[in-house]
Amino acid sequence: MVAFIIACEIGFWVFVVAGLACRYLLRLKKLGSALLIATPLIDVLLLAAALWDIRSGAAATAAHGIAAIYIGVSIAFGHSMIAWADAQFHHRFSGGPAPVKPPRHGGAHAARQRKGWLRHLLAYGIGGGILLGMTALAGSSAQTDALIGVLRMWSLVLAIDFAVSFSYTLWPRKPKAQTKAS
Repeated sequence: MVAFIIACEIGFWVFVVAGLACRYLLRLKKLGSALLIATPLIDVLLLAAALWDIRSGAAATAAHGIAAIYIGVSIAFGHSMIAWADAQFHHRFSGGPAPVKPPRHGGAHAARQRKGWLRHLLAYGIGGGILLGMTALAGSSAQTDALIGVLRMWSLVLAIDFAVSFSYTLWPRKPKAQTKAS
């Protein structure tokens, strides 16, 4: 299962890079768009494989939990990751404008951190729902302990991310002091 998760992650980026290469290097915009649109199919394959594995009687493991996390993160962050890569390719290979750098301080930085946490919360909701669905599918508690353990750990990570992300709202990062040449 771990190898399949890794293959799906590699497949995701292969589809993204191939789509962008078709779009900007080969000038095959429709094929490039089709490849980019097809990236969610990798999530469907991963979900189907994880569910089939559990349904076939395999003990639910942390790998199944990681598959659920991968799917949640891919859905919540996938579009923004592809948009980031698209902007980079457009600038580098097609003469597009330089991508805007994210704010590093002040209220805009704090807002970006909060938005990132909300995406993390969305990923958690999706992945957590999948984890609970796998737990129900597996049935026995002995078979699902690993999934519940993954959900507990992810809950802790989400809480830490909340504390860090929202700390910038209370204590915004200040710009670094400009050093004067002597």
